[in-house]
Amino acid sequence: MLEYIGIKRFKTLLDVNFPLNSLNVFSGLNGMGKSSVIQVLLLLRQSYEKNALASKGLLLNGDYVHLGTGVDALSISGDTDTINFIFKWQESVESINFDFGYEQDSDLLPIIDFHADTEFSSLSLFNNHFRYLDADRLGPQNNHQLSEYHIRDLNSLGNHGEYTVHFIAMNGLNDLNISHLQHKNAVAGTLLANIEAWMSDISPGIRIKATAQPKFNSATLSYSFVQGNETTSEFKPQNVGFGLSYVLPVVTSILSAKYGDMLIIENPESHLHPAGQAVMGRLCALAAHNGVQLIIESHSDHFLNGVRVAVKDDIISSDKVALFFLQRSSEANNHASNVIYPKIDSDGRIDQWPEGFFDEWDNQLDRLL
Repeated sequence: MLEYIGIKRFKTLLDVNFPLNSLNVFSGLNGMGKSSVIQVLLLLRQSYEKNALASKGLLLNGDYVHLGTGVDALSISGDTDTINFIFKWQESVESINFDFGYEQDSDLLPIIDFHADTEFSSLSLFNNHFRYLDADRLGPQNNHQLSEYHIRDLNSLGNHGEYTVHFIAMNGLNDLNISHLQHKNAVAGTLLANIEAWMSDISPGIRIKATAQPKFNSATLSYSFVQGNETTSEFKPQNVGFGLSYVLPVVTSILSAKYGDMLIIENPESHLHPAGQAVMGRLCALAAHNGVQLIIESHSDHFLNGVRVAVKDDIISSDKVALFFLQRSSEANNHASNVIYPKIDSDGRIDQWPEGFFDEWDNQLDRLL
């Protein structure tokens, strides 16, 4: 498990530290640096995949991130033209330290120095225990892409969830890798049965049919719904709620995870009713308690409250949850974010509520009363 990230002089992250845990939730106003933290991990991953990380440097444009050139990566408030990342994994005795140089118009930042006492391939960020889901996921589609390479060799649903339907078609009848993720109402211990059960907490009685059609190089998805003792006819994804197709990759990725996996998910709550957003917080907490490391960016107080209730209900221990609130002042002398670390106690209570930290409900309610 990744235990610590230190970042210096990368975009608005002038000098910040993140002691990570099993479930990590990043929040803050827009433009505060939440996505930049995730980009650091993705930049390392894509540089490693192209065999550039240790020998050449940091690839700013690739399969995960298109950042631009050096001028887009270096903090405008730094005192030197280098970018530094420090990481600590449970599996490593020592930290892994990267120093990258600066070339304004290049999309490769040259490696100046790095130290590692562990093979990268043994760490979740660099092997097939890694999954990433972008905030820009696919919505309802008539046809979905096929890729046995991504599903079997990379254990990936695609950065946008584009291979989710094919993944379900291939693996839906397999048992969950982590049996403790089974929903209490699931009719079986299979992946598909549990996707349906968890998503029934979002849209009651939902049933999912995923079919791969290799002859046409596509996969199809349809939904039906339990209605009393019957089940409705099948509906195209375009004819049911947009949020169902949008969240399907998230639910599938979590439920198909293995112990030791690292999942980076941006805005898992997008396009869901508040009740569904809370369900996603609860599911993420359950997965984190059972050996999956999740790094989440979220703007949802309902998602956070789902996590808090999960702590109170003993689904996850409070000491396995880390909250990070990033903020930046326009009145400061430099363009740099700082980090506040709210803590959750065993009753789900949070010890501090800095301005902008999921407080807008109260702000608006105060004006109404």
